[in-house]
Amino acid sequence: MIKIVKIMIIICTFVCCKKKIVMKFDVTLKAPKAEKIPYQLKKHGDIRIDNYYWIKEKENPEVVDYLERENDYYQRMTESSKSLKEDLFLEMKKRIKEEDESVPYFLNGFWYVTRYEKGKQYPIYTRKKDSLTASEEVLFDCNKLAENQDYFQLVGINVSPDNTKVIYGIDTESRRKYTLYVKDLLTNKVLNTKIKNTTGSTAWSSNNKNFFYVKKNEQTLRSEKVFLHDISKPNDLDTLIFHEEDETFSVYVNESKSKEYIFIASYSTLTSEYQFIKSSQPLSDFKLIQKRTRNLKYSVSHFKEKFYIMNNKDGAYNFKISKTSINNPSSENWIDILEHRDHVLLEDFEIFNDHWVVTERKNGLTKLKVKRWDETEDYFIPISGKTYSLSGSFNPNFETSSFRFGYTSLTTPTTIFEYDMNSKTKKLLKQRTVPNSKFKSNNYIEKRLWADSRDGEKIAISLVYHKDTKLDLNTPLLLYAYGSYGYTIDPYFSSNRLSLLDRGFIYAIAHVRGGQYLGRSWYEDGKLLNKKNTFDDFIDSTKFLIKNGISSADHIHAMGGSAGGLLMGAILNEAPFLYNSVIASVPFVDVITTMLDESIPLTTGEYDEWGNPNNKKYYDYIMSYSPYDNVKKQDYPNIMVTSGYHDSQVQYWEPTKWVAKLRAHKTDSNVLFLVTNMEAGHSGPSGRFNSLKEIANEYAFVLQLEGKVE
Repeated sequence: MIKIVKIMIIICTFVCCKKKIVMKFDVTLKAPKAEKIPYQLKKHGDIRIDNYYWIKEKENPEVVDYLERENDYYQRMTESSKSLKEDLFLEMKKRIKEEDESVPYFLNGFWYVTRYEKGKQYPIYTRKKDSLTASEEVLFDCNKLAENQDYFQLVGINVSPDNTKVIYGIDTESRRKYTLYVKDLLTNKVLNTKIKNTTGSTAWSSNNKNFFYVKKNEQTLRSEKVFLHDISKPNDLDTLIFHEEDETFSVYVNESKSKEYIFIASYSTLTSEYQFIKSSQPLSDFKLIQKRTRNLKYSVSHFKEKFYIMNNKDGAYNFKISKTSINNPSSENWIDILEHRDHVLLEDFEIFNDHWVVTERKNGLTKLKVKRWDETEDYFIPISGKTYSLSGSFNPNFETSSFRFGYTSLTTPTTIFEYDMNSKTKKLLKQRTVPNSKFKSNNYIEKRLWADSRDGEKIAISLVYHKDTKLDLNTPLLLYAYGSYGYTIDPYFSSNRLSLLDRGFIYAIAHVRGGQYLGRSWYEDGKLLNKKNTFDDFIDSTKFLIKNGISSADHIHAMGGSAGGLLMGAILNEAPFLYNSVIASVPFVDVITTMLDESIPLTTGEYDEWGNPNNKKYYDYIMSYSPYDNVKKQDYPNIMVTSGYHDSQVQYWEPTKWVAKLRAHKTDSNVLFLVTNMEAGHSGPSGRFNSLKEIANEYAFVLQLEGKVE
């Protein structure tokens, strides 16, 4: 009886006290409805009827018409918040230092600086020979290159060893398919090289005329073929060097930090394989370092006469570092120089002449450990703060005692330091400023809390709020999470977020399983047949915040994108009563259909993340949580879904079908919006100002629901 009473109290805490929030939306407008055309899908004796399968027909005028009707519905429904959106956009834009530049770095005789000019959307890449006082040479002005383009991205800038040429990749479709060009830096003219459908990454040979690049599969966009190009010859004469035929693997090519070696790396979720040649011998055969073995992941660095390998050999699930000879590099010759530790995740390492720096994570926090090759010193770089983000910056040179790293937290703008490993002194190189605002770090409070999961694990929650904000059941809170691919969302500063914090919001990050916040096992416990732990962790984090009086179901808003959008779809089906609203950005929500279609980008390469549904065990498990397949007749909270028509990672039809099905099933009167950017892909619009408009739309959505429209 006591147990029943306790259960009733808990239910009442989450449901009975939920009140109707007064919304300022024009609810008299009729929402668009997508036509139902039943389509039968069969697998393992299971029959699914998909009424919206036809939405996959991208060039179908009726599909485009439906997307445009949804966009128009959103615009008309939110007309009353038009001025709020504009205010949010302008205040976020004002917090950007419009005339800005990066911290210079020195490489092969030149200082490189990326800078922005006032009013311009895109960066300008420059360099100066020998000294920062020398005259500036503009490599690329992306503002000029982006003229007359709806979308523009420049990637993979790679200057030749003799500093006379530069390779670069351009995407104007937002499909992450880059066309490679080569520019002569002596004449400032672009050569005849034009290589389409690449990853954008390249590796120069030391002869300054050959480079390696990777082409994608035309249909699946899997990076699969490595070619060698001679800049003096036509592209159709390029030599195929390597074809990754295993469809669960992708491939990339890069140069070693020393520039002495070129690596071809094949990789899947669980396994990797490296080949190498000397960069001075581009026509030689690549040699294998260690043949692929399932569950063996490794990466390779070169220093002097050795390869240094971060790997998980022999059950080192949190990784270790080994060294091996270049002549006999296979795994039986690997000698450990940094042992595996059960509670410390090794994330990266950087090599210098006298030192090496290890990036490791313990109890959710990243540390930087400096070690001398002569083993006379081994210490951590001092870092303060209870919750923060820490990582090495670009350190391209061996011959230095200085190590650059970046630091940020929920209250501290991104800061670049240079640490002298000999004197153990730290120098501030740059801290991002917040112009045109009253921002002071000490006006905000950041915390890390620990919630109990239903299976006994502790889930970290990082949160930030203005010091004048009172934490109680009436306080609005935006809860964010990702939880896939082992990608860790560390606490970081965002000047855009101030628009919420200064209006009384709490911002929180739930470090759910599926990321690596608490080590590799934290990831393993949130993938494949453990994927539901990700969803449970988010729901349990929400309940913790309510139980501890930090906010309530009336005022908690959830947000996630891409695979984090899958998380949003799952919590909507499982615990819709816990949220006032949910924002799902480019959400991966039709998991079973996507993972059964090998023609879709990413599918075959992600079998080890979600499971291969051609195997009934995985089919049944994915079907039990796939958001699209689990939409039901029930009340849902307010929902905003964003999508990109040209998205190559999560196809536009996934969120579109999902919204159509939600409209047909939901039994509430809450709002449901689908906003599709018809010019953009997975990463949204290009340009540093354009992206602010989408953020302003999302913030206006939750502010309007909270009645904070003034």
